[in-house]
Amino acid sequence: MKGRTVTKFVYKLFRQSEWQEAMASGTFAGSPDDRRDGFIHLSAANQVRGTFEKYFASGPEPVLVAFDAERFGPALKWEVSRGGELFPHLYGILDISTAIATSHIRREHGVPVFPAEIR
Repeated sequence: MKGRTVTKFVYKLFRQSEWQEAMASGTFAGSPDDRRDGFIHLSAANQVRGTFEKYFASGPEPVLVAFDAERFGPALKWEVSRGGELFPHLYGILDISTAIATSHIRREHGVPVFPAEIR
């Protein structure tokens, strides 16, 4: 297992339609993949690019939303996932009002542009 990846901020990539629905309702109960797995898949800053490449690279511009990991309390668990890495998983409903920042991941000349904190 790779080193512990616990961080202050966690991120969720949303498809635009998912984000619009979440904004309208104020909550997000998860994508079809999240509901299948029983938790909401999140990423640490150093994992966002890999998640983007695996699940969002070919679709329309997703929305990246940052959350303070501490606000989730014990509902947030760091569990082994892709490549043996620890990923943040939220066991519960995501309250959209707790979002700290949002960014549309646009492409310039086909290359995704991420916020500075995403390495």
